[in-house]
Amino acid sequence: MLSYEESLKILKETKALIDGHFILSSGLHSPKYVQCAQLLSKPKEASKICISLAEKIKSSFNDFDLILSPAMGGIIIGYDIGRILNKETIFSERVDGKFKLRRDFTIKKNNKVLIIEDVITTGKSSLECSELVNNAGARIIGYACIIDRSKGESAIKEKIISQIKLDIPVYAKDNLPKSLSLIEAVKPGSRNL
Repeated sequence: MLSYEESLKILKETKALIDGHFILSSGLHSPKYVQCAQLLSKPKEASKICISLAEKIKSSFNDFDLILSPAMGGIIIGYDIGRILNKETIFSERVDGKFKLRRDFTIKKNNKVLIIEDVITTGKSSLECSELVNNAGARIIGYACIIDRSKGESAIKEKIISQIKLDIPVYAKDNLPKSLSLIEAVKPGSRNL
């Protein structure tokens, strides 16, 4: 398994973790931004992270049937973890603002489902996926992600397995530290389109 330091080095080298002044999808401001798409665009480095995360998942959740990931951020990670652990992998997509299963994907009653995505902060996407699992009469066995930014404050009450936990500060627009207020803010998030 990769250490915290090895994982952090890969995230920085692939520009999946960058410095600047960012407006997050929550509206809060931060001096760091996580963009796992940059990591995933470099398969050799992403594979190291996914193999390590798969080892952690295997040691925590040894019995499950299906991986469910939210689009877009979780699709590649879910697929790669599914490939490594030999598990069926599906994804949900937003339709009229709500996650739905499309493409003839189904969750069978009593399936044991692991929800995987790239980054968990508030847990919003993962919890929306949970509704799909519950509505199918299946059972959530847990959650996993590459980066856990939740600081233990997400709406997810179950254990989150992550490759790395990052404590990234966030600030309200009217309470920015001077160093951050001197840098022009950028709004890079996927929910801002």
